[in-house]
Amino acid sequence: MTAFKDHFSGHASNYARYRPVYPPELFEYLASLCDIRETAWDCGTGNGQAAVELAPYFESVIASDPSEAQISNALPHPKVEYRVMPAERTDMLSGSLDLITVAQAMHWFDTDLFYEEVRRILKPSGIFTMWCYKFFEAAPEVDESVQRFYHEVVYEFWPPERKKVEDFYQSIPFPFNRIETPQFYMAQHWNLDDLMGYVYTWSATQRYLKKNDAGTLNDLRAELTGIWPTSADEEITFRWPIYLFAGQQ
Repeated sequence: MTAFKDHFSGHASNYARYRPVYPPELFEYLASLCDIRETAWDCGTGNGQAAVELAPYFESVIASDPSEAQISNALPHPKVEYRVMPAERTDMLSGSLDLITVAQAMHWFDTDLFYEEVRRILKPSGIFTMWCYKFFEAAPEVDESVQRFYHEVVYEFWPPERKKVEDFYQSIPFPFNRIETPQFYMAQHWNLDDLMGYVYTWSATQRYLKKNDAGTLNDLRAELTGIWPTSADEEITFRWPIYLFAGQQ
């Protein structure tokens, strides 16, 4: 099994604070795919945002991540049980899960080993889902500025697994009976400080800052201040298209 690469523990609290929030309609839809709603597993849960949103629809939710720091910063919920464990080797009973979700984490897994574990612990009628998102849509000049920073400044500092997000998970095998899904979007209302906090939590930005000073980030802030559609302390709307895959054994 591939060794766990921890790109998030060093800034887990900020990561939790500046993640865009998944829409409630997504989880209502995922639950609607399940004939039975006893137990769901959110794998690679990070700060637990997907796990907490699943909780109203299931009797219990297991949320796991190999990073102890991520779990220690996860959102508490009485129906969510957090566990520190790898995706590819779990302590869960065979045939025990109605739904498995992987939210913006599938690119970190050893796919073959993970799918073996999914087949083992998912019920025969169970549902497997994964999704990712890449760039937001806000205002054209803001979008272009941040994308330029992404491609020209920190791109070389992204882990190689990021390329699977670049192609919206099309390169990841999906050995399940595919279910056609609706289009969902995340939306956040952010001011400039919020956006900069989000960019700062990118794993590529963190790796960049270990070898460079913050001057380029300051330049990005200055550029965005000049093109912000309103005053920089006022919020604008950011939208991320979600690329969702769902299937049944």
